Amino acid sequence: MEPIIINPIGVIGTPHRDIKDMPIQPIAAEGIKGRIELLPEYVSGLKDLDGFSHITLIYRFHKIEGFELEAIPFMDDKPHGILHRKLPKRPNAIGISTVKLIA
Repeated sequence: MEPIIINPIGVIGTPHRDIKDMPIQPIAAEGIKGRIELLPEYVSGLKDLDGFSHITLIYRFHKIEGFELEAIPFMDDKPHGILHRKLPKRPNAIGISTVKLIA
């Protein structure tokens, strides 16, 4: 299988500095604001964004090292496979979030 190469197009900044500080569920992130800074060569990709309320972000958990294929999720006492869970310690450490646009 050929490797997939993904190049960054910008940086997402949030108040979360450590995995322990990250909200477990999206409802716990309500009211938390972040900032997205695109590299200059991608800014024209924002054309006609006005009028949209949300965008989808695909990102890499850059501070995560390694992964576990099974983990005990929040509010559970048994290990489950991680591929159907919202856990950052996963193969390739890829995350996806739909966020509300403020400005």
